[in-house]
Amino acid sequence: MASSVVKETLGTLNKDSYVNLLSKLIGESRYVQNNPPELIPQEDRVVKHVLDALLPLSTKTGGGPLVINHITYFTGRGNLIVEYPGTEPGKILSFVGMHMDVVTANPNEWVCLSFLMLLFELNWVYNCADSKRFYINFIKAVHVSIVAISSRCRSCAPIDTRSFLLKSWLPTIFIGRLCEKCDGKCEFDPFSLSIDGEKLCGRGTTDCLGHVALVTELMRKLGETKLKLKSTVIAVFIASEENSAITGVGVDALVKDGLLNKLKGGPLYWIDTADKQPCIGTGGMIPWKLHVTGKLFHSGLPHKAINPLELAMEALKVIQTRFYKDFPPHPKEQVYGFETPSTMKPTQWSYPGGGINQIPGECTVSGDVRLTPFYNVTDVMKRLQEYVDDINENIEKLDTRGPVSKYVLPDENIRGRHVLSLRYLTLGRDDFRILPLSLTLTFDEATNGVACNLDSRGFHVLCKATEEVVGHVNPYSITGTLPLIREIQDEGFDVQTAGYGLMATYHADNEYCLLSDMCQGYQVFVSIISQLED
Repeated sequence: MASSVVKETLGTLNKDSYVNLLSKLIGESRYVQNNPPELIPQEDRVVKHVLDALLPLSTKTGGGPLVINHITYFTGRGNLIVEYPGTEPGKILSFVGMHMDVVTANPNEWVCLSFLMLLFELNWVYNCADSKRFYINFIKAVHVSIVAISSRCRSCAPIDTRSFLLKSWLPTIFIGRLCEKCDGKCEFDPFSLSIDGEKLCGRGTTDCLGHVALVTELMRKLGETKLKLKSTVIAVFIASEENSAITGVGVDALVKDGLLNKLKGGPLYWIDTADKQPCIGTGGMIPWKLHVTGKLFHSGLPHKAINPLELAMEALKVIQTRFYKDFPPHPKEQVYGFETPSTMKPTQWSYPGGGINQIPGECTVSGDVRLTPFYNVTDVMKRLQEYVDDINENIEKLDTRGPVSKYVLPDENIRGRHVLSLRYLTLGRDDFRILPLSLTLTFDEATNGVACNLDSRGFHVLCKATEEVVGHVNPYSITGTLPLIREIQDEGFDVQTAGYGLMATYHADNEYCLLSDMCQGYQVFVSIISQLED
């Protein structure tokens, strides 16, 4: 079929239908937050709305050509495979990765834009020199903001300024109580869709319920038009992307059971990135913790202590220096447009507490390795182990902090050690005392990055569609991590990634997407389908 006929038949995104469906999906976002064990999503709540849209056009009801398969491995946590059959066997393209779980959201931290405007209004008030002028300007600023709030807040009646000030006053304003009916969260309740012009706001609009609704609308249009295509078009809506604590729920189980094998016959577009451009590379991740056990003692007698804070800093300095030597910027990083090379850095520091005059007995430094896809996480973890082993053998060579700072106490037969497992060490050939180890390095689950195939037809089709619809194409790479897709790529799939939300609001408070961007995303999908018909 000619590409022009495909584009004409599938047309543009039905905005009203899309927004209506998205509103239902965001209404379920409270119940699909993924943070076990406290929050275990029930993705079937989202599945229900997708099925409501597509079942009337399916073979199950006799109303259309869509072949729908609802696969569930855990109760209430389903995946959905929707197939629009083509006429040529083996000719296929797929849209995968639209996940039906979301990251958590705290409603108390999602503030109305009018509240932010109030803060800006008040900014100049604080510079007043005298209290009388401060009070007058404060009243003016609040009044102006309340008028704006009343005009913007569709669910609330106009607010009486005097009543508002008497009931709320400054402390209450700053925790977000902006209107008496909805407590100031009416515009940006994360668990219901809010619309402000082009902005569609709520948890999941960008990541990834907005894409669930978008691909559902595409499959709905295919089912309605019964367009005769050579290619089979498959959409795979998945469970459990945002957290890997519980495995065997989503795409990992689908791949293991061979339910996606047929997708190897054509490009697989993973729809879970942002900013309307092809994302051609992502980073791997190795979360790590360095637990340091020293010897607690009075800070006035530092020569009798092993300072775990100093020991952690010096050991980490050695580990980082050797990491950057062994894993330098890779030449392919420029080809893929990575803004940063592989990195290893601390991001958190904790200790049990104690007096300012105490050298603590232990501390923990945590961080991550972000690895471009041209290095393998297993190789890096093995090398980190080697660094630690070498430091173990040469701990006296670590730099110290001053004349009495040390990591060995010979008189007490205490010697600092670095190991990769939690256990105890017997110190000295003839000394059978059991002492806790000085440093323990552990890893959480590691993930490899992905470098998309830049020579595949799937990539070139995506680039052409993006340029045609958006007006330019600028593929990018990030060392953020997309779980699951490296495993799919390793299974032989031509994985390309794209998305039409906003990177600036990814996992953020006040998450939103733009309706115009989603409309362009729909047109990109149509262009992909039409190109692959030629």
